[in-house]
Amino acid sequence: MATSTVEDYLKCIFLEQEETGNLVPMGRIASALGVASGTVTAMVKTLSQSGLIGYEPYSGVSLTEAGRKLALHVLRRHRLIELFLVEVVGMDWGEVHEEAEQLEHVVSDRFVERMDSMLGYPRVDPHGDPIPNAQGHVERRDHENLLSCALSLPFRVSRVRDQSSGFLQLLEQQGLVPGSRVEVKERNTAAETVRLRLLPTGDSVSLGFGAAAKIQVAPLPAPVS
Repeated sequence: MATSTVEDYLKCIFLEQEETGNLVPMGRIASALGVASGTVTAMVKTLSQSGLIGYEPYSGVSLTEAGRKLALHVLRRHRLIELFLVEVVGMDWGEVHEEAEQLEHVVSDRFVERMDSMLGYPRVDPHGDPIPNAQGHVERRDHENLLSCALSLPFRVSRVRDQSSGFLQLLEQQGLVPGSRVEVKERNTAAETVRLRLLPTGDSVSLGFGAAAKIQVAPLPAPVS
């Protein structure tokens, strides 16, 4: 039985690997989990001895197949809990991440499967993150973001890559939640700002480059003539 600490490390490594596709440096793990580098080194050795990660000194770590399976199991619980808290409990999408961080370690598999059934077997959580299925498969979502997508074409906000409460509240105020439709009208490189038009209202919204890069979008299907 994996401890909550082991689960946290494996989930962290999975998410970092998903982001870059490379070995995850020890410093990235320490920063993401808010722990000292020495603590990470000790845990990495334990996880390596347990066959859950591969460790390359001075380069970083990667998950083994066993580690990936356990990480996806934890991630499934986390994202289903987030959606359950929003859809059933009525919590705000900006406050469910921390709650799910605690609950993901204590709910039973039976409860997780009941949540999945109640929610209609959803594919994404409230932030647009894909939910691994019961077999441990997770959909790869390589969508563009507001910093890279084409100008003056309609897109749907598909995923928000920052779970901090303040950032999510800002997006909700701006109308940039998953499912909303937008067009990028202009990118000002000098000012590092992106000007958006919300659809169908036509309201104008401006974001900095950093925020725009965290908002993934998917193209809208062409209208049927």
